[in-house]
Amino acid sequence: MRRSLAALALASACVMGSAACSAPAPGSAAPSRSSSGGTRAHAASPALGVSYDLALGDSLAQGVQPNAAGYSVETGKGYPNLLYAALRLRDPRLRLVKLGCPGETTSTMIHGGICRYPGGSQLAAATSFLRQHRGRVSLVTIDIGANDAGTCLSRASTRALASCVGRAMPRVTGDLATILARLRRADPGVRIIGMNYYLPALAYWRDGRQGEVIAHGTEIATAVFTLLVDHVYANAGARVADVFAAFHTGDFTQFVTVPRLGRVPRNVAAICRWTWECSPSPRGPNPHANPAGYRVIARAFLAADGY
Repeated sequence: MRRSLAALALASACVMGSAACSAPAPGSAAPSRSSSGGTRAHAASPALGVSYDLALGDSLAQGVQPNAAGYSVETGKGYPNLLYAALRLRDPRLRLVKLGCPGETTSTMIHGGICRYPGGSQLAAATSFLRQHRGRVSLVTIDIGANDAGTCLSRASTRALASCVGRAMPRVTGDLATILARLRRADPGVRIIGMNYYLPALAYWRDGRQGEVIAHGTEIATAVFTLLVDHVYANAGARVADVFAAFHTGDFTQFVTVPRLGRVPRNVAAICRWTWECSPSPRGPNPHANPAGYRVIARAFLAADGY
């Protein structure tokens, strides 16, 4: 953990203050903006010794943050950038390629429909990149599935919410298995680390008894979901960045004092400290991690990588 913290401290300084920490070298793959807001990687000409860190997934894989007006915008300060800066301390010729798409679900990652990619979908773009750079992709990181489950939070009752989540789990885990299988076929030896989920809905705990019921119910569903997702990653030979644990998601027993919130369970405190979900308007409520939260997520990836 000391090594992780030290690496993240330096990585944070790089991301916050020095373009030289992550400036691409000649021959690296550079992401370009699509007209719909996604990113795609151009095929790079071979460069001796260059390796790639390929970041896949949803908005977290792009580092989305709410701006002063409350709009979620992409930044270069998310967990992929922090993780990349830390890993580059060991491998100076590592290059970061980000393909994440805000709003992406497991289904749209496979079939497309939100962001534009040369092959029609993020998965097609990712597998194409892996084939073109086979043996030179050092790491693939992925977070996907949170948007699938998040649609269930609009349900009017806890019973309806539980039913929705129950229907979503088999589809999401099946899609995730498909995604991982195609990545493996594109480059059988590539190292993959997948992320499980933190739970923004824990912020409902602040809304009285009904909010506490929702928070407890969604935590139970998310814990089951996490076990299933972790199993899919393990079956694909991928490691897991345990963000569920890093955010203390299951811990309703320990109470801590948080400014402006008073005494709340540890998991609620983590959501309020590490995301924008408890922030006042216009930035909040917003489920994306804040800079501190992205550092927690990056540390979970580093721990999964044995750093």
